[in-house]
Amino acid sequence: MSSLKQYLNLKEFNLLRFLTGLALFICLFTNSALSSEKNITYMQILQKPNDLDLNLKYAQQQGKMGNFKQTISTLERLNMLYPENVEIKLYLLSVLVQVDSPEKAYTIIEEMKLRRDLDPEDLETLLEIEEGLKDREPSLWNLTADISVGGVYTDNVNSVSKTRLQSTSDVIGGFNSAKYDRTLSGGLGLSASRPIGEESSFLINLNHTSSEQHQETDDDFQSYGLTFAFDTTLGNQSLSPYYMLSKSDYQTDADSFSNMYGIGGFFTVGERNSFSYGYSFADSKGNHNSTDDTAMDTNSISHGFTLGHDYILTEIISTSFSLGYSDTDARVDAGNDYETYDVGFGLNFAFPWAYIAVSNAVGFNDYKKEDTSVNSNKLRSDYTNTFDIMLTKAIGDIFPTIDPNRSLFINLSYEKMISEANILNYDYISDSFSISFSRSVRLN
Repeated sequence: MSSLKQYLNLKEFNLLRFLTGLALFICLFTNSALSSEKNITYMQILQKPNDLDLNLKYAQQQGKMGNFKQTISTLERLNMLYPENVEIKLYLLSVLVQVDSPEKAYTIIEEMKLRRDLDPEDLETLLEIEEGLKDREPSLWNLTADISVGGVYTDNVNSVSKTRLQSTSDVIGGFNSAKYDRTLSGGLGLSASRPIGEESSFLINLNHTSSEQHQETDDDFQSYGLTFAFDTTLGNQSLSPYYMLSKSDYQTDADSFSNMYGIGGFFTVGERNSFSYGYSFADSKGNHNSTDDTAMDTNSISHGFTLGHDYILTEIISTSFSLGYSDTDARVDAGNDYETYDVGFGLNFAFPWAYIAVSNAVGFNDYKKEDTSVNSNKLRSDYTNTFDIMLTKAIGDIFPTIDPNRSLFINLSYEKMISEANILNYDYISDSFSISFSRSVRLN
């Protein structure tokens, strides 16, 4: 089946850059509020840095985010650039069906019926979509459910230093925490979106994630999220303001609460280039109680900025480049206040047989005050290099009888993180492997 149709639930890269920046800054303030967190799964995008593959999975898990305008405009532009590409037409057609735009959909259907080079499989899909359009009643709201399950295995779950040593109150001792562990997780998201006029849309998303760590309990938690987003156009700028609320219930740590608001945007230059940008403000708090009497020490606020550029090299290959900066200020400054600078580059391959994304990101963390509980003589400074590769494939391409509509996806990924720091506690290497299955189901 055509590659673009396979990835119906993946957002265009312009919107993806916005989500990448969004996830990055959620991660920054959450890590400050929850310093005890060691290992974070791909499902926990709200606590994960800005690597590309995880944000793609986040976009899949969240499903249709309501920003259909960007998706449609990009596909229409690609359709003009590559008028003979059947995959682009099928992808565009699928999105038009989702947003109840039958006029445009019927135009594409009639155009494709005239093609003599259409594969029998694509023709069958086309006729199924046409039949579905005839039976569908127009609806004001689009309701979808997004379901996902997965697992992560890591060889350094507690970020144990390379030397197996750590500094505690200026004293060097053994770093004897466990290194190997695996985490299972599952998620459910419900989205409601509706168009507002011809150029805007509104989204409400409610999601829940459950995580269970095999040996230790640091990653045993339940998380809940509520998102409100508005998508619109101002001149040649596509803008997406948003507001998010989240709560995480940890088994062995204080509950955390956060709220975030911000705006992301992008614009195109020519037919191959697009530029994105974003700003976010985040406020996170830990639940101060009798068993976690220091949880509020890491309460923090964060300001974040992102810039990105995407380039369509060929029908199959595209590139992405990103810059990020954030400033986090916590209630207790020592070891919690820091600035982060990020640079990332990615190569994306939309092969007919699978979607593959390869990325490498470099991050610099500069802390503002010495942490006397670790080392009172050094101001912590970190450098991280994160390489990851992700593959997405529709199950229906392998087992058509199980997934005839190609709406169930398998995601495989590998991540390698190298952390270099001037304090040996944070000098470590970790490798993670993950597998997940995700599906988006239309409810109306």
